Amino acid sequence: MAQKGVQLDRETFSCSICLDLLKDPVTIPCGHSYCINCIKTHWDAEEEKKIHSCPQCGQTFTQRPVLVKNNMLAVLVGKLKTVLQAAPADHCYAGPEDVACGVCTGRKVKALKSCLVCLASYCEKHLQPHYDAAPLKKHKLVEPSKKLQENICSRHDEVMKMFCRTDQQSICYLCTVDEHKGHDTVSAAAERTKRQRELWVSRQNIEQRIQDREKDVKVLQQEVEAINGSADKAVEDSEKIFTELIRLMEKRRSDVKRQLRSQQDTEVSRVKELQKKLEQEITELKRKDAELKQLSHTEDHTQFLHNYPSLSALSESTDSSSINIRPLRYFEDVTAAVLEVRNRLQDILSAKWTNVSLTVTEVDVLLSEPVPKTRAGFLKYSHEITLDPNTAHTRLLLSEGNRKATLMRKNQSYSNHPDRFASCWQVLSRESLTGRCYWEVEWRGRGVHVAVAYKNISRAGSWRKCDFGFNDKSWALDCEKDSYTFLYNNVQTPFSGPRSSRVGVYLDHSAGILSFYSISETMTLLHRVQTTFTQPLYAGLWLYYYGVTAKFCKL
Repeated sequence: MAQKGVQLDRETFSCSICLDLLKDPVTIPCGHSYCINCIKTHWDAEEEKKIHSCPQCGQTFTQRPVLVKNNMLAVLVGKLKTVLQAAPADHCYAGPEDVACGVCTGRKVKALKSCLVCLASYCEKHLQPHYDAAPLKKHKLVEPSKKLQENICSRHDEVMKMFCRTDQQSICYLCTVDEHKGHDTVSAAAERTKRQRELWVSRQNIEQRIQDREKDVKVLQQEVEAINGSADKAVEDSEKIFTELIRLMEKRRSDVKRQLRSQQDTEVSRVKELQKKLEQEITELKRKDAELKQLSHTEDHTQFLHNYPSLSALSESTDSSSINIRPLRYFEDVTAAVLEVRNRLQDILSAKWTNVSLTVTEVDVLLSEPVPKTRAGFLKYSHEITLDPNTAHTRLLLSEGNRKATLMRKNQSYSNHPDRFASCWQVLSRESLTGRCYWEVEWRGRGVHVAVAYKNISRAGSWRKCDFGFNDKSWALDCEKDSYTFLYNNVQTPFSGPRSSRVGVYLDHSAGILSFYSISETMTLLHRVQTTFTQPLYAGLWLYYYGVTAKFCKL
């Protein structure tokens, strides 16, 4: 009855246009109520007819009624929404995508749980016996599922509670004595536990890969920022250099122009001064010629002879011989000199510009190649590594061609050497490591540090300076029978991983990648470092229990 009452109220307070509960209800003059937006839209469509009607009773209004919110109706609708929201869950009917209760008759209600023992799904009402009845409390309840019938053996019509590892399929108990007789069979729960462990390892690997990729993305983002910063700086510096060159060229142009004009003025002044003297001399000569002409026409012999001495003498002539000493050369030499400078600059720029262009185009982001995914891929970068006796602590015995180290209780007969570790039982490789390298270390005993270090790591002094992993000159993986720990700069990072007496080490020096792997039938990443290596690296071993051995494997 309560359900019918709720349904009745819902119909009563629903809009006949949108068929949903009234929203902001308004009542028009004929008494019917609608959502304010619904009736507005209805009347907007009738606007061309100049008549406004009620969608339910059809009554028309010549003028569009003013709409006012019905507050009382709005309150009632609000209370009804509260009641509907608080309605019991078993009033939620199952839709096409939902799992329906297997007990409900008539219209099915959505299931709340599925039972793996009963192989049925139940709504809240019909699930209650599983909570109340003692025998049913032991049943396995899961989230509603449509695939319960897949748990039934098609051959024996029994629940499949077993798993055949031989055929890799779920089976029932009767199958174990029938077609799967003699096969490797376990309970489904046991197989689930095993697969769950494998799933956990897979998830760990995925999480590690996610972390690695996130680090890679961060590194690439930093690379983008570095490229942009470097390019901006190069553009800025180039602009300054070319501006200085242009300023220098402008200054030299101005200097040449100033010197040319100055020399022009000097030469013109000198020539004009000489020209003025010559013109004065010409005037004097013309005057003297007129006097002599007049004297030549004098008829009085006595007077002629008296004036002749004073008129016949000529003043000293301006020396103009220098004018014709050399051909006139103006400023063609200056043009030739400037032209020579231009040609030499063009030659320099042509020769050097090729270098500049090549330098620009050779700027490249040397992204590291992908890390190999298989052991065969790593073996392509395998290196033959031997131990350097000059670095070995005196308690370390080297053997098998200096590939194996054993920690002894007595000192070995080594000569003094400045590279020898004096305060810790360590040894470095003879070979330096750059580029992409891969090697494997096999160890026996209680524990060993597999490491890489710079050549200049301290050989004596405090453990913080010398021990692998406790300073900023070395990276180490501490391998013990039941744990792994990564060490760098005295920061220790413990983590779990598959136990193995063989460890693989992968180094991509230019990319700053250092990875450690557990090597058995499979190859599992233990830990990866992303950093920047500033020097060549050397492989290292640190043995810290007597009798422990470690050797670089031949690959």
